[in-house]
Amino acid sequence: MVGQDQIIKRLKSYVASRNLPHLLFSGPPGVGKTAAAISTVRELFGESWRGNFLELNASDERGIDVVRHKVKDFARMAPLGEAEFKVIFLDEADALTNDAQSALRRTMERYSANCRFILSCNYSSKIIEPIQSRCAVYRFRSLTEEAVKDRMIYIASQENVSLTDEGLAAIVYVARGDMRIAINALQAASLMEDLVTDEAIYQTTATARPEQIRDMIDSALGREFTKARSFLDELLLIQGLSGEDVVIQMYREMIKLMDDPRSSLAQLPESTWVNLIDKIGEIDFRMTEGANERIQLEALLAYFTLAGADQT
Repeated sequence: MVGQDQIIKRLKSYVASRNLPHLLFSGPPGVGKTAAAISTVRELFGESWRGNFLELNASDERGIDVVRHKVKDFARMAPLGEAEFKVIFLDEADALTNDAQSALRRTMERYSANCRFILSCNYSSKIIEPIQSRCAVYRFRSLTEEAVKDRMIYIASQENVSLTDEGLAAIVYVARGDMRIAINALQAASLMEDLVTDEAIYQTTATARPEQIRDMIDSALGREFTKARSFLDELLLIQGLSGEDVVIQMYREMIKLMDDPRSSLAQLPESTWVNLIDKIGEIDFRMTEGANERIQLEALLAYFTLAGADQT
């Protein structure tokens, strides 16, 4: 997987040569795909970039009519000014229907002399192979913790926001490599308090503290089901977290607890870890299918309690 720094270097080489192939950007949300596309076009066309650029969100307009009309009408027009070609950016292209993608394939071929396409998606596997073969594919990865930290420190300094070290660590935790989440968290917390602390970040993002999740897991594994259930009450009733949020955080913290010799989880055999993670996946699926969140989460804690009891 090519890192963002290498992708930027290659995009800059396209700009320097004044030549751009069809591009396909894939990767998780909030890692810079749309920003990379728009920045490349602005570098290519300068102040006149808007006249030679069309941006469509395929998740809003996903049918074949969009390709037949909006895309084709824009593609067949000659570039404005001294530009060699125009650029059409299809965001969330993996939401396009197969018929729309098939029509898009033909449009990309027919108007390649004066139009380039940039497609952005979360899952490249949902883009049909004929389109992938016509594009230079760049796979964006989740941002590193250091990248998120550096950008948050820069934004805080530019906006005169006071940010504590604990608040910065909390932003990195809730962002999970997504810069969009990180920026929104910093902005929301800065509007709530003059000093952005970890408490403000967790409150504004409806995220449980990592230690709360760890205490709940350790209590369940320590055969203290009632205590674990009280931690769950705190998360669901007081803090207002959704069941999906709790499950995701339990999974994240379990991975960390496996390497922590002080935790109850680290004392269990690896086979038990496998069973617990499998159970988390099962509960997550059940809630996605519409099962009652409270019952499923308590059943998950009960399973953890039984797993801890089996090892004594």
